[in-house]
Amino acid sequence: MDRQAIGGATAIVDDHETLMQWRRRIHAHPELGFEEHETGRFVTEKLEEVGVEVFSGIGKTGIVGRLTRGKGGSGIGLRADLDALSMSEENEFPHKSIHAGKFHGCGHDGHTVMLLAAARQLALYGKFNGTVHFIFQPAEEGLGGARSMINDGLFEKFRMDSVYAMHNMPSMAAGSFAMRSGPFMAAFEKFDILVTGVGAHGALPHFGIDPMPIAAQILLALQTIVSRNIDPLQAAVLSITQIHAGDAYNVIPSGVVMKGSIRYFDDQIGKIMKEKIRKIVSGIAKANSGKGNISYSKTYYPPLVNDDHCTNEAYNVAVGVAGFENVSKNIECVMGSDDFSHMLLEKPGCYVAIGNGVGSVGGCMVHHPEYDFNDEILETGARFWVNLVQDQLK
Repeated sequence: MDRQAIGGATAIVDDHETLMQWRRRIHAHPELGFEEHETGRFVTEKLEEVGVEVFSGIGKTGIVGRLTRGKGGSGIGLRADLDALSMSEENEFPHKSIHAGKFHGCGHDGHTVMLLAAARQLALYGKFNGTVHFIFQPAEEGLGGARSMINDGLFEKFRMDSVYAMHNMPSMAAGSFAMRSGPFMAAFEKFDILVTGVGAHGALPHFGIDPMPIAAQILLALQTIVSRNIDPLQAAVLSITQIHAGDAYNVIPSGVVMKGSIRYFDDQIGKIMKEKIRKIVSGIAKANSGKGNISYSKTYYPPLVNDDHCTNEAYNVAVGVAGFENVSKNIECVMGSDDFSHMLLEKPGCYVAIGNGVGSVGGCMVHHPEYDFNDEILETGARFWVNLVQDQLK
């Protein structure tokens, strides 16, 4: 797409057919975290075509595009996520995933294209004074890509006074916007519990120490943490999502592995939960002559907290794009998580939700095997990014 083909100063963010083709191409070729090589090449190609300076390999497979205008010293960062989910797609449209077990079931394909379109628009026609950094982040889905980019010098190599991200939200009207100041999304910590006993013949349990009933007691007791140890006015979730043990009908296993996660908005609540989990696991195991140990994953998502000033700025821009009646500044907190929270620990910023649609068009929830990003909001999201940059870097 060159200048003559564009045909106007707003044609990039309004060229629905081209943006849709880009989005569906990425959707059909999903890549998992830290494997986004083909997607990265596509992004790099489209950025370099319009003169955006590209830096690759930031946080393994992350990409940063840098664009400077004027002599202003201010800088802003805009983040989109690149990776797909490790799950199978059940859609049957022509652009469905061609890779078994890999699926853009969270809309990162759309996020990438919205930011890519904005970068091209700003490169060719943007009127601003300062530097904008287009952050294409790898491995958002549970692998800590944001932290990887930060550890690789994201904020040392690229000056940013603030940083923003946008995520689609099914069940919100297509093209509407929502945000909130303060805590928006929950912390996310994964844990593994190992319950150890003594294996035995299934017919002779008295010769062993059966870890199965110990694990069962622990599972039930863990559910009392939120209901009986956390202030009812505080939000918290504890979920056991996996239990693995044994491989025979007539053998009592020597151990049981339980996996799960905790979510919360307040770090103090997180500390209480982890201390209670430790006591329950070790205490019940010991009372039954077994052993219980718990370990936490190094991939940790802190609570996502929006800056007040940046939220106000994002709100005003969203109103200009979608109209006052289509923007909410008081969306409810979400128990889901996003590792953009790591970036917000380093810089003030705002995480914005854009409506993906309601009902049969865009209403299917993310991480569902029949989810698909709503192409009708591509132009709206791109226009938000363009207007935010030109408003912040006047």
